Amino acid sequence: MYIDAHKRGARQYADVHTSSGLGEDSPHRLIQMLMEGFLARVNSAKGAIAHHDMEAKSIYISKAIGIVGGLNEAVDLERGGEIAANLRQLYDYMNIRLLEASRENSEDKLNEVATLMRDIKEAWDAIA
Repeated sequence: MYIDAHKRGARQYADVHTSSGLGEDSPHRLIQMLMEGFLARVNSAKGAIAHHDMEAKSIYISKAIGIVGGLNEAVDLERGGEIAANLRQLYDYMNIRLLEASRENSEDKLNEVATLMRDIKEAWDAIA
């Protein structure tokens, strides 16, 4: 699986974390940071639902959707082949579930997408 982090992923990273050393991070690390940012936003959305703060929930889920969009756009279908195509489908599915979670105030659906992202991140982290 090859992900080109020089595309939208780097721009999305800037929205996730403010870091003066952005240029020093490897493309691999930038993707890791996006995934970490996604998980943080999903956890924040779950907290907002628990506290009945629907405005904050919407903001956090919107940011999580933006991060998944950046990860999805960074997938290089030409170089990544079938694995990249499967990853893109998984990201599309995650965005659908995030929209459903927002509409239904569903912590269960947020837990589902967080689990999926943790699985993807675990595989990504294993890449040297």
